[in-house]
Amino acid sequence: MRWGALITAAAFISPGVNAAGATLRFSCSQLVVERLDPLINPGLMGSPHLHQVVGGDAFNVTMDQDLPTTASCTSCTPTEDFSNYWTAVLFFKAKNGTYHRVKTMGNPLGFGTASGGMTVYYLSSGKVTAFKPGFRMTVGDPTFRTAAQESKYSSLIYTCLATASTRSGSTTGFPKAPCKVGIMVSIRFPTCWDGKNLDSPDHQSHTAYPSGASGGNPGAGDKCPSTHPVSIPQVFFETYWDTSPFNDKSMWPDNGDQPFTWSMGDATGYASHGDYVFGWKGDALQRAMDANCNSDLFSNSINCPTLKTQSLAQANTCNKPVQMKEQLDGWMPSMPGDVVVH
Repeated sequence: MRWGALITAAAFISPGVNAAGATLRFSCSQLVVERLDPLINPGLMGSPHLHQVVGGDAFNVTMDQDLPTTASCTSCTPTEDFSNYWTAVLFFKAKNGTYHRVKTMGNPLGFGTASGGMTVYYLSSGKVTAFKPGFRMTVGDPTFRTAAQESKYSSLIYTCLATASTRSGSTTGFPKAPCKVGIMVSIRFPTCWDGKNLDSPDHQSHTAYPSGASGGNPGAGDKCPSTHPVSIPQVFFETYWDTSPFNDKSMWPDNGDQPFTWSMGDATGYASHGDYVFGWKGDALQRAMDANCNSDLFSNSINCPTLKTQSLAQANTCNKPVQMKEQLDGWMPSMPGDVVVH
């Protein structure tokens, strides 16, 4: 079963329904769009490619600080979540070779008034151990350009949105035709941890996907490998890219190629990737997982009395000034960092 079908069912859990685990779903508005990457390029003012970031405003060129005590606000609706979540940025390449940044939009299923950003999930199918302070990880590989390479990861997919509720027809590469509502990019992280390392040199080896009947999704039958025996919540992103301004096929290449590229120069889509730095305050995430908290799509609320939350309007006010002064909007001769498609 593809992940789209699983998450559609999970997203519609009603108030009071306690499934065999947690389905915590919430909105994180756009915090900043900037060429920084404190995981892959710590200390470098001007990472190789552009990122879109959500979460606590302690995000910076380095991330060695304690996020809950350093941040002054969070763009996520749970007010105890000062984590940072980020992905590459999508660009449209016109026939004349110029580029235009594609902006994120609020999830039309419940979070339409969010100022872009992404929808974040924490999922479990039973008892899990929440992340520890200092934990970080990545998933995906910005150098991948083939489906065979991308298959290393359990699920990094695209959904071409004919309507806001479209959850079928997912692909591992970019959609080949215009998408009426936009493109939803789904990124999910492994659910097994070695129990020792908060990070690893490649930011991935300390985590692993489970094996089992669910094919890596949280569910009955999953089993963590002996090398990574600790079950952790599954962090899952949905980013909605507003590609509708670029749906005019006369703007697309004459040879029929799709016109979108990631900010690191990937026009295939197979280099989709995500970054995560844990920053929940105290034991807030563990409490939510232990309580099997879930979310109600219809009232846009988190059914989790143990968590403190803020409104989307309040989350929208948490922003961080851009430190890298460069052109991000309008038509550009090249993407930020002079990245070329390769």
